[in-house]
Amino acid sequence: MTLRLGVNVDHVATIRNARGGRHPDPVRAAKLAIAAGCHGITAHLREDRRHIRDDDIARLKAEIDKPLNFEMAATDEMVAIALKTHPHAVCLVPEKRTERTTEGGLDAVKQRAQLAPVVHALKHAGIRVSLFIGAQPEQIEAAAELGAPVIEIHTGAWCDALTQGHAAEAKTEWELIRTGAQFAKGLGLEVHAGHGLDYASAETIAALPQITELNIGHFLIGEAVFEGLSETVKFMRAAMDRGRTKARAAAAKQ
Repeated sequence: MTLRLGVNVDHVATIRNARGGRHPDPVRAAKLAIAAGCHGITAHLREDRRHIRDDDIARLKAEIDKPLNFEMAATDEMVAIALKTHPHAVCLVPEKRTERTTEGGLDAVKQRAQLAPVVHALKHAGIRVSLFIGAQPEQIEAAAELGAPVIEIHTGAWCDALTQGHAAEAKTEWELIRTGAQFAKGLGLEVHAGHGLDYASAETIAALPQITELNIGHFLIGEAVFEGLSETVKFMRAAMDRGRTKARAAAAKQ
């Protein structure tokens, strides 16, 4: 199965908003990423509109020819926007104004009462719903019980441990991701992953056959400053393909 790449364009909007105006345009970035080989576009409309704005979401839905994955908090305001915009998919994520970026996954166990009506409303409207969660079994079970057909595993702790050279912690986090992906697949869930991934970590996680999609943003936008967005998307696609090829080769030997 092809491993899909979703490109998050939030931080194109971050650069634009630092000065105001329209440049650089996240919709233009989305079109470049699609032309370079990504399979979809992710954008997070935060309550404080710190990067992506309402008009960006409307334009992305209207102008791109690949699926739009709308990241949002489980609030009445965002549900109303999602139902009006009707993106291909919604990924429910935790959100705090004080955080620089998303610091962890949803607590689907404790937030079950808040999440249940949101998942139901979006599914009833024909929108695919995913929950951005850690890979702990209890979180995965809660996502399945809530009726979300997709989970996105938060890979941030693993990526941070790799970057900081904490080998033991990285090994522990990797095992949690690996077994979590297997567990989720066994429950009939579609498994995505994202947060903090770079070329090396994306190549590694691509070897997990249960994972069907990676969503990557900050690293790609940062590298685009040096290489150009089209090239960084192509480099990432190649890294993911190398990882998936390794998985196929390993499976063939069994």
